[in-house]
Amino acid sequence: MAGKREDATLIVELAKWGSMIGLPEASRTIFADDFDPESAEALDQHVQTVLVFHETVGTLVKNGLLDRVLVLDWLWVAGAWARVAHAALEARAHADVPELWE
Repeated sequence: MAGKREDATLIVELAKWGSMIGLPEASRTIFADDFDPESAEALDQHVQTVLVFHETVGTLVKNGLLDRVLVLDWLWVAGAWARVAHAALEARAHADVPELWE
């Protein structure tokens, strides 16, 4: 079994926060057929929402505060990254900050 009860509680809180910041709409937008990952920009509202949410979750996982296996069972991280990676990498290069959206 992945995670502990605390991980589950945190995931529920993250899901609530995701709804509050507009993650459902942002996800629908980046996965829509007419979304172009190559022309998307990190400052686009929906792209930024996805980046901020996943950056937060990733930080918690990286620091051992949230179980990685549980997160990967919950979120399609690779799919979201595939849709926003170009925008994130462009912003990273423009800001000359390798850690941005890591």
